[in-house]
Amino acid sequence: MKNLRWMFAAASACVLAFLPSASSAAETKELVLWHGYRAEEKAALEKLVGQFNSAHAAEGIKVTTLAVPYDAYADKISATVPRGKGPDVFIFAQDRLGGWIEAGNTVEPIDFYLDDELKKRFIPSTLQAMVYRGTTYGLPLNYKSITLIYNKKLVPTPPKTSGELVTMAKKITDKKAGRFGLAYAYGDFYYHAALMNGFGGGVFGADGAPTMNSPANVKAADQLLKWMDKDGILPAEPTTALITSLFNEGKAGMVFSGPWFLGEIAKGVDYGLAPLPTLDEAGGKPMRPWTTVEGVYVAAPSKNKDAAFELAKFLTSTEGAKVLALEGRQSPANQAVYSDPKVAADAQLKAFRAQVDTAVPMPNVPEMSMVWGHATSAMSSILKKTATPKAALDAAQKGVAKDVASLRKK
Repeated sequence: MKNLRWMFAAASACVLAFLPSASSAAETKELVLWHGYRAEEKAALEKLVGQFNSAHAAEGIKVTTLAVPYDAYADKISATVPRGKGPDVFIFAQDRLGGWIEAGNTVEPIDFYLDDELKKRFIPSTLQAMVYRGTTYGLPLNYKSITLIYNKKLVPTPPKTSGELVTMAKKITDKKAGRFGLAYAYGDFYYHAALMNGFGGGVFGADGAPTMNSPANVKAADQLLKWMDKDGILPAEPTTALITSLFNEGKAGMVFSGPWFLGEIAKGVDYGLAPLPTLDEAGGKPMRPWTTVEGVYVAAPSKNKDAAFELAKFLTSTEGAKVLALEGRQSPANQAVYSDPKVAADAQLKAFRAQVDTAVPMPNVPEMSMVWGHATSAMSSILKKTATPKAALDAAQKGVAKDVASLRKK
């Protein structure tokens, strides 16, 4: 009997050795999420992460967040994620996406996880911003673009066309009094892109070749000079501080800017938002600002990719988007959230939602990094009248083409 009991005990021990223990079955899957948010954006994101953790506690999934200083954020991703030292999930704008993909082992492709229902969740252009060379690499979380911001005291009804814009702006402008109908950072290529894209221009063609000196780009620069010189509705060399000061002092009727400008507006200023006007000079086509789309990306080295993607889905859900919109003051990429009564009643959210339909996602290709320096030099030459728009853009085309060629040889 002793031998039988010993054999039974030994057999039982062998069986138990191969069964998962209670502790291993509930083993925690730690996920780390990196972001660059502060203030209300950070608070809204952390609230959602807390909700996700509560909902998935039984599965043993736990997410911790890390706010990375924005100036160092992109470089930190490039340096740590490919080595497996970074987060499981990170949030960033699409402009660096192509570079990270070409570098390798940074962003996980997610087409495997996508179905038609999930794709329909998003504003189409925001999902397109997550695509690189035909493959999807992230879920769009929110977007930012410039729009028309106007002083209701000076501009009771916002202009719908460029002709109306100039007419209104001329009535407001009094250079001796330091008052202007329109003020924006027109020397910054990011802001100028709204005119460039409106005329049908751009920085790369369908084949990926640079198109800095296209006829449409030249026309856009000519239009800017007309607003400056002939129409005289713009201040000379406007800085961010000057534009803010003019608007707050009632000396700028209209501004082209984004959500970041709203926090700078003085409390006593009654302002409104409206889509950028259409261009009479371009056959009635709308001005088309660039959109930057922040995506939620699964890090390629993550050991918990399924759980990481579940987090991305949760953050971009309609429920999550409502928190980000109303509490984080962001413009979600989720389409359905704009049908929510509270979101629909929010003038700021409504205005940027209207603008994104005509906006253009900023190119996410690595070659985009070659554009900025040459574009900035071209804008400076055009505005200082040291070169014609055609000559300045020809020089930019030559410089970008040379740099792109060098990049592609590597």
